[in-house]
Amino acid sequence: MDKEQLFGDAYQPAEIAKRVQNMGVAKARADALTLLVLAVLAGAFISLGALFYTFVVTNSSLGFGLTRLAGGLAFCLGLILVVIGGAKLFTGNNLLAMAWAGKLISTKDVLRNWSLVYFGNVAGCLGTVALVLWADIGSMAGGAVGETLLQIAQTKAGLSFEAAFTRGILCNTLVCLAVWLAMGGHSVTDKILAILFPITGFVTMGFEHSIANWFFLPIGLAMQTPDATMLPGLVNNLIAVSLGNIVGGTLLVAGVYWAAYLRGGMPE
Repeated sequence: MDKEQLFGDAYQPAEIAKRVQNMGVAKARADALTLLVLAVLAGAFISLGALFYTFVVTNSSLGFGLTRLAGGLAFCLGLILVVIGGAKLFTGNNLLAMAWAGKLISTKDVLRNWSLVYFGNVAGCLGTVALVLWADIGSMAGGAVGETLLQIAQTKAGLSFEAAFTRGILCNTLVCLAVWLAMGGHSVTDKILAILFPITGFVTMGFEHSIANWFFLPIGLAMQTPDATMLPGLVNNLIAVSLGNIVGGTLLVAGVYWAAYLRGGMPE
């Protein structure tokens, strides 16, 4: 441990790159049950952050920008729980691409991890949707919470494939940067502060997170009068945003930092 680390300063970028690559190897080698359990937790955590966001923006009189800023801060709850609690989130796990690029894990290892974690995340989201519906959360504030959930879902389902895909790229660039910055911290406080600005930023700017949308879209669908009009938009969004998240996380964060720090071997 060098002097800077001894006195609590953040890890330097080259050291973060090494830590992220090692983390990718460990995640790729984790057993299936562990991955699934921790992925279900992550889906539930992100859903709770999404629900917190919904409460904060409902009936807000702050105006467009400040309302979204307050909602973005609330949404940070989800990733804070994931990072500090050690859960496994599909979007953050796109950083496994650094270990893959370094030939420390195989393509099969990456796809196995992503598939198990995505499935677990979806299960956690849908389980949270069921609990929120059974708890009749939508009726709070005279039904305004339910109206907000429906409006959010309709807006997301109304995006074109290209818009949803691009917003997915932008979103996971910031999510993976939040994870990257958190890996540079030594304390819980360091990690929370590292998460706040990137996550608040992506939510405020209206970018799209695939796992959060597995909460927002199904619960919005459940809030409307039963019909199938929103279903095609729901499917379109989830596919486009998931693909965009992969591009943003693997190419724009993992790929760039691997090229900068690891392409010639592990940093000293």
